[in-house]
Amino acid sequence: MRRLKIGGVPEHFNLPWRLAIEEGLFSDIGAELHWSDMNGGTGQMIKGLQVGSLDIAVLLTEGITRAILKGLEAKIIAVYVQSPLCWGVHVANNNAVQRIKDLDGSVFAISREGSGSHLMSYVLAQREGWEPSSLSFNVVGDIYGGLWALNHGEAEGFLWEKYTTQPFVDQGKLKRIAEVYTPWPCFVIAVRNEVLAADKDLLSSIIQIIQKRAHELKNAADASEEFAWRYGLQSKQVEAWLAQTEWASQLEIEQKDLLKTVETLQELSLITADEASNWQLKLLP
Repeated sequence: MRRLKIGGVPEHFNLPWRLAIEEGLFSDIGAELHWSDMNGGTGQMIKGLQVGSLDIAVLLTEGITRAILKGLEAKIIAVYVQSPLCWGVHVANNNAVQRIKDLDGSVFAISREGSGSHLMSYVLAQREGWEPSSLSFNVVGDIYGGLWALNHGEAEGFLWEKYTTQPFVDQGKLKRIAEVYTPWPCFVIAVRNEVLAADKDLLSSIIQIIQKRAHELKNAADASEEFAWRYGLQSKQVEAWLAQTEWASQLEIEQKDLLKTVETLQELSLITADEASNWQLKLLP
């Protein structure tokens, strides 16, 4: 039995992994997956791949793309969620800010450098016509650090996945003033190069299993209830999220999806032209 360490955010997107592991679906192909919740998000998973505490990571496309182009010894082996991610733009509930333009030049709470909350702040700045260099950041670790920073005056804005923060919005702990979508598929599966070299066929089988389980879950009659009770969401919220979420269904990666990510990172000066060169060879198996 091949034991592999896999990490992902403890959010609703990853319920297919949870169920597949609970149901023993990977044991049939000789794989034993040990899941770790990564509360620190993509930045924490990049570190895990770097130091070898993770073999596989399910993480944000923009974060892992930038990390690999900057030298991380890993490859993107599949798209996990094909649809874009809806990021909520949040402020403290008692903050007088009501309009997105009022956050121009503000301090944004981010989980880690290179994380989605970090990189998508730049995408937001680009959309709004702000000068990206005017942004500043406070590294807070995770969503709870973001809540603390907003409500204790240590940051003014905080980007996080809309439905994950919904319970905090409902409780009056956050105020969502805008949304911003990723211009690319939101989650991909990445592996360390060493693991890819040793287990390429096994990894392909793992991906096929998780894609099948994700589609079964999405189409299940009780899907919204399953997500709701596990993640503290309302069924109607889950139904809206499921309607706009598409898990990938093929092993091949559409290069145009990654090209948009690379081009945007370069436009925002988050990678250099040299780092962006030969991106297909650097990113893909």
